Amino acid sequence: MSKTETPALTGEGVPLVQEVKQAMTGFVNEFKGLKAEVKTKLQQTEERLTMLDRKSTIAARPHLAASIEDGAPHQKAFDAYVRSGEDDGLRGLEMEVKSLSSAVNSDGGYLIDPQTAEIIKSVLKSTASIRSIASIVNVEANSFDVLIDHTDVGAGWADENAAASETSTPSIDRISIPLHELSALPKASQRLLDDSAFDVEGWLAGRIADKFARAEASAFINGDGADKPKGILNHAKVDNDVWDWGNIGYIPTGIDGGVEADAIVDVVYALGAQYRVNGTFVMNSKTAGLIRKLKDSDGRFLWSDGLAAGEPARLMGYPVLIAEDMPDAGTDSFSIAFGDFQAGYTIAERPDLRVLRDPFSAKPHVLFYATKRVGGDVSDFAAIKLVKFGTA
Repeated sequence: MSKTETPALTGEGVPLVQEVKQAMTGFVNEFKGLKAEVKTKLQQTEERLTMLDRKSTIAARPHLAASIEDGAPHQKAFDAYVRSGEDDGLRGLEMEVKSLSSAVNSDGGYLIDPQTAEIIKSVLKSTASIRSIASIVNVEANSFDVLIDHTDVGAGWADENAAASETSTPSIDRISIPLHELSALPKASQRLLDDSAFDVEGWLAGRIADKFARAEASAFINGDGADKPKGILNHAKVDNDVWDWGNIGYIPTGIDGGVEADAIVDVVYALGAQYRVNGTFVMNSKTAGLIRKLKDSDGRFLWSDGLAAGEPARLMGYPVLIAEDMPDAGTDSFSIAFGDFQAGYTIAERPDLRVLRDPFSAKPHVLFYATKRVGGDVSDFAAIKLVKFGTA
């Protein structure tokens, strides 16, 4: 056989080279098919991930940053009302959320849309007032009643065959917390409202929340109960040694206008053990500046700063709330409160916020009369104690 002759045939009569070529062709075709399938699956996976990422972005977007064009019907209608006073959308709108309806009320304006109301409430909760540590209830009535059982059911030991003696029965007090109207009156120029780039919803929410937060914080501490909540310092105060229900007990520091470490220790243990578990100190910044210098008999500071960002400072291991409406340290001042405010103070409020647009009273500005109804009062007189900066 010469060098140019064809290679030997296989037993089936097919040249070996042709068999190899056919095998390679089949392998290449299968590989191309596998490659296309993998590419298709990768594209599908990428599309799903993109969709999930888009949904996550939309879900995480702040309410006030959302586009009005993309928002719910009530949001569009409320935006139109705030900017121009147009109420056709509100008149024809029926909300699913009953307590936050945008229904028309010809005398009282319109209820703020739920998303804006949620922003305002979150700001109020984060504000430095006892709202953040008190008990909060939503009511639909004009008042809220708190029933307090502040005595124990009697008990006694008895022999198996002896006649059982009568024991004392519990005593229940009813505390009624009326709701009062809290208002704010922010204003903006009509030219500013006409600017479509102006975040009118965010501006309105911020101004209302600021006014409400400051008014509430003051009333929960010092309110007299006349057209406003009754504050913790507006109740009768007595020396804790003679304390009885209906009064708030106090511990004197023994120093006119001053305080020592012993008074802080005394007020902590003047509170019942069942309340100490959730105890919180309340004072303003000036008083905190005095207290953080106090040391115990071994030279250790009673005050310790929070270990993490946002964590409150602690006094004798209990968190400290800085409420600027508490009085400054002075002669016979009640500058420090300590207690379980979740049990001791109740805030009752209606969940709706109402806005009335007034374009006439302050031309060329537009006034927005915002109102909500809120009340507050001490609900357990045994759960709060005060420190009196005085000798007796």
